[in-house]
Parts: sequence; structure tokens; C-alpha cells
Amino acid sequence: MKLIHTIADLRAATAAAPAAPVFVPTMGNLHEGHLALIRRARELAGDSGSPVVASVFVNRLQFGPNEDFDTYPRTLERDAELLKGAGCDILFAPSEAELYPEPQGYKVVPPAELADILEGAFRPGFFTGVCTVVHKLFNLVQPRAAVFGKKDYQQLMVIRNMVRQMGLPIEIVGGETLRAEDGLALSSRNGYLSADERAEAVQLSAALRTVQAAVAEARGAGRLDGTAVMALEDAAMASLRTRGWAPDYVLVRRQRDLLPATDAELVAGEPLVCLTAAKLGKTRLIDNLEL
Repeated sequence: MKLIHTIADLRAATAAAPAAPVFVPTMGNLHEGHLALIRRARELAGDSGSPVVASVFVNRLQFGPNEDFDTYPRTLERDAELLKGAGCDILFAPSEAELYPEPQGYKVVPPAELADILEGAFRPGFFTGVCTVVHKLFNLVQPRAAVFGKKDYQQLMVIRNMVRQMGLPIEIVGGETLRAEDGLALSSRNGYLSADERAEAVQLSAALRTVQAAVAEARGAGRLDGTAVMALEDAAMASLRTRGWAPDYVLVRRQRDLLPATDAELVAGEPLVCLTAAKLGKTRLIDNLEL
């Protein structure tokens, strides 16, 4: 595996490859969920000659003023070893000065109806930061496909829409969420949890499964409507609060655009997803489950 720090070296390496890359962007501090995305990229590359390219870059633009940019773990040496073992061919790990040699005045601003709901409502500007860095990385790597985890469901939707509207010739592939044996979604931020918090953290995915089962039951009985959905959301929020969580949201939305489903759509079996974000102690976790 080649470890590359400059744009010039990245372009030289990808230009020498027989086919366009398959790309997995990350912020580092990798876990098994990231490595599953690399293995998925390896499958997509197949025997085509496409190199699997990963990036490790902690993107300042997507962190709010009170978020953990300065303390976000930088573990490049360990990340490089893990990526090599998972089948990565090129690791692009630029410095901030390399990727942003001047203040990034030009930014990619996604539409408010998708970017200012859910995570965007609690993290203003987050998806502008994500879209700006991802678009820039796409321009540098020039991939034919890129893999993003479904755990960041809204992010995956935002990136897919950006690629479609910008006419970028990139296939966006969603990788399934990897979970620990107890059901907790793997996340770099799980490392911030104390032992007691880690034991409690499984309740976030348990809340999603409770909503999933209740939606299935209501559908089967023909009584799933907007009022029933709101009651399920409120019950899940209340349950988390009683256990000491500070939930930001538990919401059931349409998979296709993350907007609320109409009563008619709920009756017709519209594909849904339940998304949640909640703080346990000082650690904010997100998760989702398709319904």
C-alpha cells in the first residue's frame, strides 16, 4: 500500500493505474466498520485494475465551534496498518495545509430541505462542510465509485444527491452498518464512552428495534398513520430520557428523501427509516434502522 501525503503524488499514483479508483473517504481513527467499507470497495474493484483509495483527513469545515475537532483522535500509523490489511492500495493522508492551502471560500451548500433537518438542525453547517470536502476529494481522486456507510444515513443521502445534481460520473455505494454483538453500531465516538456508558449505549439500537417492531405490528393491523408514528417517536424519546440519555431526535422518515411520510404512503407501505441521535454523558451517538 502506498501512503501519500500530497495532491501531486496522489494524481501521479492514480494516473498510473489501469482503471479509475474505488474510493472510501474517512476521518481516520478507524474501526471494523470502516474496514468493511474498504472490503466492499475491494469487491467493487474486482479484477478491473481499479485501485482502492482511502483518505484519512479530519475535516475542520464539518465541526461546529463547540465540537471535538481538536481532540478527535489522530491515529494515522494504526489506520495505515488496518487499511493495508483490508486491501487498500493507496492511502491519501493530506495535511490541512495541503488540502486547504488557502481559506476555503468556495463551498458546496446542499439544499436546506435535506441538509437542515435531522443532523443538520442540530449541527448547523455540518453538511456544507461534508459536501465541500467530499466534492474536493472526488475532484482529486477521480473515482468511478465511492463507498459510504449507511450508519451516517443522512450523509449518504446528501452525497448521493450532490453527485446526481452535479452530474459527477461516480457510483455511490452504501455499506451496511456494522454492529457489536450487543447491537451497538460501531463508531469512532464509542471510544469516548466509559465502561458504564458503553453498557448502556446498546439501548440506542434497542430503541430503534422497538420502533421497528411497533411499525411492523401497526402496518399488519392496518393502523399505521401519522398519529401512530408520532406516538412511537415520542415513546422512544421518553424511554431514552428515563435511562439518562439526552435525545435530540427519534424520527421515522421516508427512506427516499428523509421527509415525513403521508398517511396514504404509510398505508401503501412506503419504505421507512427510523433515525436517532442522543447524548449519553458527553458523547453524542447516532444510529438508524430501515423499517
